[in-house]
Amino acid sequence: MEKTGWTPLPHSDEDLERARSVPDTPQTRASTYRLAWNDEEFMTRRELRPVRLQLELLKPEMILAERGIRSTVILFGGARIPEPGGEAWAAKNETQKRNLEKNSRYYEEARKFARLCSQHSAASYYREFVVVTGGGPGVMEAGNRGADDVGAPSIGLNIVLPHEQAPNPYVTPELCFNFHYFAIRKMHFVMRAKAVAVFPGGFGTMDEFFETLTLIQTGRMERVPVILFGKEFWQRAIDLDYLAEQGTITPGDQDIIDFVDTADEAWDIIRRFYTL
Repeated sequence: MEKTGWTPLPHSDEDLERARSVPDTPQTRASTYRLAWNDEEFMTRRELRPVRLQLELLKPEMILAERGIRSTVILFGGARIPEPGGEAWAAKNETQKRNLEKNSRYYEEARKFARLCSQHSAASYYREFVVVTGGGPGVMEAGNRGADDVGAPSIGLNIVLPHEQAPNPYVTPELCFNFHYFAIRKMHFVMRAKAVAVFPGGFGTMDEFFETLTLIQTGRMERVPVILFGKEFWQRAIDLDYLAEQGTITPGDQDIIDFVDTADEAWDIIRRFYTL
């Protein structure tokens, strides 16, 4: 590892090597003897949660900065949506199977949209408009796959879950991250986002979508294009006009969102927003 800045004190990687070369005795085998930051049992204690939160924020931030990635395009969407012709593995009944297969068209639109973003990203040597997804299956896989189609890197922000989450094979390995904390993962989604594309999905997709809306509505995040794929799906899933009528959001807050059905429509919104 290259050293950044000289110091007369030993670096931690040097001390780790020294710690490994000590004689094997009951004392050196004791967990208390391990260097604190190299002691997994210690680092996973509940009292160390603030340190782990900091590390989860810092690790991807440093790696993305070293890679020179300045901006991203987020693709949110359901892990359960299959590739066209693929198995609707998450369906629990015939109705779900039929609807998941119908919504598989958004897999192809997500893949095409990621290709369009990545082709533009090439002009900046993949520093701007880099595709980022949750790293898993479904729409996430389609996004990383679209970038891979045109030889572009893409980011995957995976999270440890009991099911539905493992890195898809199209995430750039050096940009494939894993999180324990949803909150830190969400921060990494939006910290560099220049656009947010949201495809049909469930609770996780809606959580990420509404979190982004809240940040924009409250001024905690700059206005960026927020694009919902699937007018028919979203107009039944959420009714923002009703919220405005009830007075729970300000009339005009609905205008934060654009509805589209195709990748070309979505990219045109981004192109016009940034005068690309």
